[in-house]
Amino acid sequence: MAFRSGFVSIIGRPNAGKSTLLNALVGEKVAIVTEKPQTTRTRIQGMLNVKARPGRPATQIVFVDTPGVHRPDSQLNRKMLQEIHQALESRDLILLIVDATQNFGQGDQHVLDLVKKTGGPVFLLLNKIDKLQKEKLLPMIEHYSKLHDFTEIIPISATRKQGLDVLVDKIVGVLPNGPRYFPEDQFTDQPERFIAAEIVREKVLLKTSKELPYATAVMIDRYQDEDTLTRIAATIYCERDGQKGILIGKGGQKLKEIGTAARLELETLLGRKVFLELFVKVKPDWRQSAAFVEELDWRRS
Repeated sequence: MAFRSGFVSIIGRPNAGKSTLLNALVGEKVAIVTEKPQTTRTRIQGMLNVKARPGRPATQIVFVDTPGVHRPDSQLNRKMLQEIHQALESRDLILLIVDATQNFGQGDQHVLDLVKKTGGPVFLLLNKIDKLQKEKLLPMIEHYSKLHDFTEIIPISATRKQGLDVLVDKIVGVLPNGPRYFPEDQFTDQPERFIAAEIVREKVLLKTSKELPYATAVMIDRYQDEDTLTRIAATIYCERDGQKGILIGKGGQKLKEIGTAARLELETLLGRKVFLELFVKVKPDWRQSAAFVEELDWRRS
């Protein structure tokens, strides 16, 4: 039986559950996840190698997580929208994921219009069904089936991993014969430096509130592997002095909290001791700086 492979783009509104789904499918933490919208800022690839069984060929699925579709009101947001368009251009299948607990609105229509323009097969994933009253599911499927000729409509719960086996089988069914794009033991295309920066940023998002998370970015200044230790130095950028004060906290307590949480997760991920140094710098209006936003993209650095 021939080997199959393909690229599958995951698209949806902010907080629909794209990154949670990616992590659940790949079985590893490939993308950071928080309750705050726009946590994902770039295209992130995660690989799933599906074993052959009677009637199902061995397949490599390359999932492409994308930022949530939103209004581009800054250089950062325009860059994020560009990432979405690039993910839609080169793919074999689109997974359009929606939050089944929310009513269909203008934002959903905008994402659907974007998907319609691309053409090709589209699976609609109704996510968070574990939070939905069962009698609402069938009318919802009927409603969505009138909006577009979806190849499949699949109810799932990304957090509880419900419906994911069905989803994987259906994906294998539509992917073409093709090569293995990545080694079997590789589960993401992201370098460890980028993953480290994202984990630090995740802890900033989780441990701060209000507008601060959207005004922060993380860059790795040094990443050095030694015999039994990895030394990492990173800078958290913000836009105003007041934000810097919040990030550092009284007596440096908040920065220490962020650093400890990030270090512990990195040690689990890398399987070795990590020495993590964090610094905070103010870079006014960095989100409007095209050059700085490009610097954040590991593909171009």
